[in-house]
Amino acid sequence: MRVDLFDFDLPPERIALRPVEPRDAARLLLVEGDRLADRTVRDLPSLLRPGDVLVFNDTRVIPAQLEGRRGEARIGATLHKREGLRAWRAFVRNGRRLRAGDRVDFGEGCAAVAGERGEDGSWLLAFEGEQPVEALLARAGRVPLPPYIASKRTADARDRDDYQTMFAREAGAVAAPTASLHFTPQLLAALDAAGIGRETLTLHVGAGTFLPVKAEDTSEHRMHAEWGRIDAATAARLNAARATGGRIVAAGTTSLRLLESAADEDGKLRAFEGDTAIFITPGYRFRAVGGLLTNFHLPRSTLFMLVSAMMGLETMRAAYAHAIERDYRFYSYGDASLLLPS
Repeated sequence: MRVDLFDFDLPPERIALRPVEPRDAARLLLVEGDRLADRTVRDLPSLLRPGDVLVFNDTRVIPAQLEGRRGEARIGATLHKREGLRAWRAFVRNGRRLRAGDRVDFGEGCAAVAGERGEDGSWLLAFEGEQPVEALLARAGRVPLPPYIASKRTADARDRDDYQTMFAREAGAVAAPTASLHFTPQLLAALDAAGIGRETLTLHVGAGTFLPVKAEDTSEHRMHAEWGRIDAATAARLNAARATGGRIVAAGTTSLRLLESAADEDGKLRAFEGDTAIFITPGYRFRAVGGLLTNFHLPRSTLFMLVSAMMGLETMRAAYAHAIERDYRFYSYGDASLLLPS
């Protein structure tokens, strides 16, 4: 499909720079079939059915934004994907000043040697020393806010909590699974009381999630890969829920992408561990997932293509036009939508 079909105009003031407080006070646009309704995230227990299961991503955002020097040249790096015990792929600012073999000093005892440059433009960085890379990043790194926020303000101490979900456990993401930012202990208690189950999986979100689609047609776009894991016991419980009529509702596109990667042609989920580069566009047949809770996404992005695959492009264009007209807040710190196909 033509990528320009997924374009739309978003007023800059609709981009949320901070989350609402408390988190579950965010607005929620219900898209059920082609019906739209304005609700709040706190209404979620009444919008799902007993027996449905919400699936959360328990990845934890690491301080993956680094600022350093190669000689006199300033080098910025955003870690993207782990490639080994001490090696990470990174998108580099001022990369034209970098060559394979160059050493970049990020301060606080954190330095790395540049390896080869990949086809996606990222560089391989091998971190020096014997300390765990996580310890180096804790000293030298910053929270990697999305570009549309970072271009308007700098990250601060508040973001270390705001840009982390209550499910965060497995360190390795460089972007938050933002649909889960809306949850609170009070909301989880209400979901439990309503008979709605929950499970977790792990998908380490990479910086590639923010890359624009530069191709003119979706068939020409190469999707970035991310590492994920769903264990056999979790897959079995989700299969049992579906067998008794419950829907698997992904809390976020990251959970959805891993669930669909782990599903066979009949929708049965199996244990999965490894990279997924699944690219979901209109025409895709969903195998396991029956609903999606997600924030509002960028125009021409792979994630807007994904939600359009679930609900239909015209329905999602109408939903986004409604959200813009009704002053919904967009992107990572913004409001949510609940997508339930007919």
